[in-house]
Amino acid sequence: MKIVFLDAATIGEDISLSPIASLGELTCWPNSTPQEALLRVKDADVLIINKIKVTSELMDAAPKLKLICEAATGVNNIDLPSAAERNIPVKNVAAYSTESVVQLTFTHILSLTCKAPFYDAKVKSGAYSRSGLFTDVSVPFPELAGKQMGIIGMGNIGSRVARIASAFGMKVSYFSTSGTSHCTEYPSVGIEQLLRESDIVSIHAPLNSATAGLIGGERLKLMKPSAILINMGRGGIVDEAALAEAIDNGTIAGAGLDVFSTEPLPQDNPLLHVAHPERLSLAPHIGWASVEARQRLVEGIASNISSYLQRG
Repeated sequence: MKIVFLDAATIGEDISLSPIASLGELTCWPNSTPQEALLRVKDADVLIINKIKVTSELMDAAPKLKLICEAATGVNNIDLPSAAERNIPVKNVAAYSTESVVQLTFTHILSLTCKAPFYDAKVKSGAYSRSGLFTDVSVPFPELAGKQMGIIGMGNIGSRVARIASAFGMKVSYFSTSGTSHCTEYPSVGIEQLLRESDIVSIHAPLNSATAGLIGGERLKLMKPSAILINMGRGGIVDEAALAEAIDNGTIAGAGLDVFSTEPLPQDNPLLHVAHPERLSLAPHIGWASVEARQRLVEGIASNISSYLQRG
């Protein structure tokens, strides 16, 4: 059985793919353009992808294809109807990155609220040493305790964020993007109410017809000027041009983003040209990628392939 991984570099060289390689003849490509992918899948029985788009054309180029494995949780990069028409099952790996994403969520929150980059630079520049004072309170920071955390998407990750926010002493509410308020531990509110009341809004939702463009210019204006927006879901949920404008206008105090509408982030993206970059905390879509999470991911992919083989 031939297994082809079209963007294996996303897993990283520090993580062994041996659990997958033990199941067949594994061919790994660091990355693949759409044109390269068409050639590389021609003999594949199993296709593994992370963010490569699996189109109807790509499936047609792989006449032996029996299984598609998503090296992630979201499958919005796969043409699911076309896969169903061809009776090709699609398997993802759920919940492997929950703790990693939650940890990076609070990395953004704490960096922004505690002004960590400013104070780090103050000491390393020598300004603190020259000041003559034992402290520097020129850029004040607030406590999280008593503040309102609004979570968009109360799935596995959102629920874990809520529990940690509660441990900080925050009050939590959430907006259900599916319309099903299944969580009874915290109050479910409408999107406008959540934006108006929250000191921190944290997005943990998939990109779909209900969430695309959910946070645009008008909804950003509903937020408090002191509020922070965190997006750990998908880039298309937030209008990035509107967000850049809101950051520079002081409509909101700051934003932390791990995901973008186009990845990698184009150099002409307005977020890279704001007048107040200190109000932004940006990361190259790494929330999912702790060492442990990537190990669990590889094991999950191997398990999906093994389960398919056992059924066959």
